[in-house]
Amino acid sequence: MNKHEPFSGGTEAQVRYLDGDLRVLKPGAFVRCAVTGQAIPLDELRYWSVDLQEAYSSPEAVLQRLGERRG
Repeated sequence: MNKHEPFSGGTEAQVRYLDGDLRVLKPGAFVRCAVTGQAIPLDELRYWSVDLQEAYSSPEAVLQRLGERRG
C-alpha cells in the first residue's frame, strides 16, 4: 500500500495532535504517516509531533523526519 491507495479500513481521520493525547476533528479509521505515507489505524497510533502536527508509523520514521529538519 502506498499513500495514493485507499486504506481498506475506512476513511482518513483529521486529528489535532496534543501533548500525550489527540483530538479527532473529523472521524475516520486512520491517519497517514508524514514520512512513509503508510496508513496508521487510530488505535495503533503511537508517534506524532505536536509542533509539526504530523503522525509517524514508527520510531524510525520519527528519526528520519528529525534528520530532515536538522538539515
